Amino acid sequence: MTSKERMKIALTGGIPDRVPCCPDISNMIPCRLTGKPFQDIYLRNDPPLWRAYIDAVDRLKIDGWFIYGYIGFHTDDKTTSDWTIEKKGDREILYRILHTPAGDLRSTQTFYPADPPTPTEKLIKDFKDDFPKLKYLFPEITGYDKDAYNEMYAAFGDRGLFAICLMPPGFSIYNELFEGNLQALTYAYYDYPELFAEFHEINVKYTLRQLDMVLDAKPESVLTGGSGAITLASHELFDTLAFPTLKTIADECNRTGIITGVHCCGKEMHLIKRCAEETGLNYVNPLEIAPQGDSELKTAKKLYGKKIALMGNLHTTNMMLKGSREFVKLKSLEALAAAAEGGGFVLSTGDQCGRDTPFENLFAMIETARTYGRY
Repeated sequence: MTSKERMKIALTGGIPDRVPCCPDISNMIPCRLTGKPFQDIYLRNDPPLWRAYIDAVDRLKIDGWFIYGYIGFHTDDKTTSDWTIEKKGDREILYRILHTPAGDLRSTQTFYPADPPTPTEKLIKDFKDDFPKLKYLFPEITGYDKDAYNEMYAAFGDRGLFAICLMPPGFSIYNELFEGNLQALTYAYYDYPELFAEFHEINVKYTLRQLDMVLDAKPESVLTGGSGAITLASHELFDTLAFPTLKTIADECNRTGIITGVHCCGKEMHLIKRCAEETGLNYVNPLEIAPQGDSELKTAKKLYGKKIALMGNLHTTNMMLKGSREFVKLKSLEALAAAAEGGGFVLSTGDQCGRDTPFENLFAMIETARTYGRY
């Protein structure tokens, strides 16, 4: 089978020729392999991250999981932006002023030579005062094009599953907007419940309009969920803010034959249960173990493996970064024993292998899947 065939069959609950092996190397490993400062990739798109990922898939010979695809939305955008870049030592600071009809919003992002960028100033400083400006972050969507999608899809070819991301609004998404991070977001949610409810409704409407465009475009697959969707919130906040939209995305994509998966690093068992029992979702990722998450692979397989495919879950630090080749092989074998039977499993890692992950550990994982991941 090609890697695309193998991934599609496994992530829809089937039995491919062998268990796919797809460590999460979505950012740092591809950048490292370019040999360039990370600013070149993240700030100047030289090369774009998605092309660096394709090169990394080829060099490591893994089954790919392409999560960079997107549909180009056409909008009635009423904002304009000013950008400046300042170099400070080996860092570059991107300053952005977003001009809206209701006033300006400012943000800053810091780019590093050997790490992904960090938002160092976020748009929302005072939720109540900034609220009139925020609706302009979600302009009316008037149409779409697939130009970027088609270019990426053609370049990726049969290397694995090709996905676009469509995330439901919730704390994991809102945290990216609030200066003061989770603390400021939490105060806004509880101090201004009616205003926050209106803000959330605007977000949901915008996301569902994106979904309309996605359904019409018929991509190969959609990745939904959100990093830290529960860890950055709670079961109750996830159920209230994120799950209804997640369910709509999964069910509507399922109805039209689009493969759907959830990425939720951190705590995930509550999400897996709800998705397996109440949605048409195809697979969940990355099933992180403690202390990052709460997922035990054997338990997840026993409880939900007949309803939903699993993708995970080797520990990215204790195993992949710091472990020996023999340790990685042992843990890969344990994962295969826990979840491979009956199909519906992709051997992967927790969220994001670190930049300095030894290549011999990645190869140990890959070789173990190829040798022992047979049915």
